Amino acid sequence: MSAGTGRRRSTGRPLSHAASRPVPAGTRSGAGNRPAAARPGRRTPRPAPRAAAARRPLFTGRAVVLVGLVLLLALTLAGPFRQWLEGRQELARLAAEGTALDQRIADLEAELERQADPAWTAREARERLAYVLPGDRLVVVVDGEAAEGDAGTLPEVPDTDRPWYEELLGSVAEADG
Repeated sequence: MSAGTGRRRSTGRPLSHAASRPVPAGTRSGAGNRPAAARPGRRTPRPAPRAAAARRPLFTGRAVVLVGLVLLLALTLAGPFRQWLEGRQELARLAAEGTALDQRIADLEAELERQADPAWTAREARERLAYVLPGDRLVVVVDGEAAEGDAGTLPEVPDTDRPWYEELLGSVAEADG
């Protein structure tokens, strides 16, 4: 009965000095876990020259994964960052618009105060609408000639029996000639 065969005693128990685990394939029986002794006549391997040590790959797997994660993070944050910038621009635009509207409100309130004055209303009625107070004399200039009359009346224009388009062509010819 040898130790490496794995035979059992008559009691049925395994041998105490037998291997309790399977031997890996490709190993010699009897070869233990001890390192092999150096054989005479063999040289020890030389260390690699420095040029070989400098030939590391340009990008390691970790660097590629890190760059990928940074790009993914940048792409993920690009949309919200762009929206944030657009929101800031919108707020600035709305603030400027609000300031312009406040100025417009102040201008309109000043105009309302000015229009509430009866003297301003009378002056505007005389200038824009040619209103006159009773007793005032109205002078209206028509075609370079002064026409006088009572307040609110104009001299009558003589009617012509020509159609409107002939009147128009006549006035164009008169202005041209």
